[in-house]
Amino acid sequence: MILEALINEDAVKEGDKAPDFELQRQDGGLFRLHDLLKEKNVVLYFYPKDSTSGCTKQACEFRNQYKVFKEYDAEVVGVSSDSLQSHKKFERVHHLPFTLLSDKGGQIRSIYGVPRQLGVFPGRVTYIIDKSKEVRAIYNSMSKPLEHISTAIEVLRGINKEQNAPN
Repeated sequence: MILEALINEDAVKEGDKAPDFELQRQDGGLFRLHDLLKEKNVVLYFYPKDSTSGCTKQACEFRNQYKVFKEYDAEVVGVSSDSLQSHKKFERVHHLPFTLLSDKGGQIRSIYGVPRQLGVFPGRVTYIIDKSKEVRAIYNSMSKPLEHISTAIEVLRGINKEQNAPN
């Protein structure tokens, strides 16, 4: 399901365990991925920049579908290199109900192997991670921000069926 970009050899791939990390949330608190994965599936999405056209459309569609993500026992987490102040404004203006993380310097983006577009612009990649910390799907598309949401929902639908299947 990796589309529109070649991923380097060190990049996180489907089937890998999601690397743990800790970053500051937009409210100033600390976020740790593996702590959230103890309770929820996670839709971890890396995006280029707060308040740009594509990123705003993507964030607002995640917001609009947020109840669906909750129904699939999933939490949405957005990551960019924007400052905490920028994230706070982005969250407030667009009424975003999910966590935004500040990856200043792009260290987490690098650990996950999120590619740059044209070698310059931060890429747009979504990782769907189940509660066992397995990366179940990766969707990479700079030009189709809304497809990240529909792809994530489809993958979560499948995970939900597996998790709720009788033994």
